[in-house]
Amino acid sequence: MKIATFNINGINRRLGNLTAWVKESHPDIVCLQELKAADEAFPEGDLKKLGYDCAWVGQPSWNGVAILSRLGEPVVTRTSLPGDPADTHARYIEAAVAGILIASIYAPNGNPQPGPKFTYKLAWLERLRKHATALRKTGAPVILAGDFNVVPTDFDIYPTKSMDDNALIQPESRAAFRRLIGRTWTDALRHLYPDEKIYTFWDYKRLRWQRDAGMRLDHFLLSRNLVDRLADGGVDRDVRGREGASDHAPAWIRLRRV
Repeated sequence: MKIATFNINGINRRLGNLTAWVKESHPDIVCLQELKAADEAFPEGDLKKLGYDCAWVGQPSWNGVAILSRLGEPVVTRTSLPGDPADTHARYIEAAVAGILIASIYAPNGNPQPGPKFTYKLAWLERLRKHATALRKTGAPVILAGDFNVVPTDFDIYPTKSMDDNALIQPESRAAFRRLIGRTWTDALRHLYPDEKIYTFWDYKRLRWQRDAGMRLDHFLLSRNLVDRLADGGVDRDVRGREGASDHAPAWIRLRRV
């Protein structure tokens, strides 16, 4: 079972990129972020032609998350993160697919910091931590996948001082990510490759793709009862270098079937 996460950075603008990658990579489940499309503008018909049933939460111009499955229709269990009824951002969708509970996550960026956007980011990550704990306590196999907008450590970013004030690498952001993982979740890509540089995002500015000046923002967090099934994983880096590409590359893991 191959599960991918991909911040598509505008699903309609990059539908051709998404289609080409799907045909090459053949993921069974895809978590998408930054759809930048209203619910009614989501290209469900095009994705059905590729063999995927879809669940999504859209938002015009901003945010938006989706789960695609060719293993049966996603059974949606939640379309927003609990803990703040006033939060209308489309950043979280959760569904049961093939016996696994999967969440597609687009965490807040938090810039500029300090300020209200950074405060919102930290509060959102704390809400995610609390909900993740509730999910874990159900005993269900759970995958939290997506763009967490946190670079976990200095090893997960190219050597630079230019990001020192960026919300993605602040000590508070990293501490929130560590609290989320705690002792019960596994960062799948780092678990597979403890000593390798892994990047999933390269900014459009300053030739960062050409210089391989990347960072790791896109993660899979696995509940304990899935870790033994983790067989493989990686990043389809070449997708980032194509014409009209998102600034993220798709990341993926493969689970052994039970």
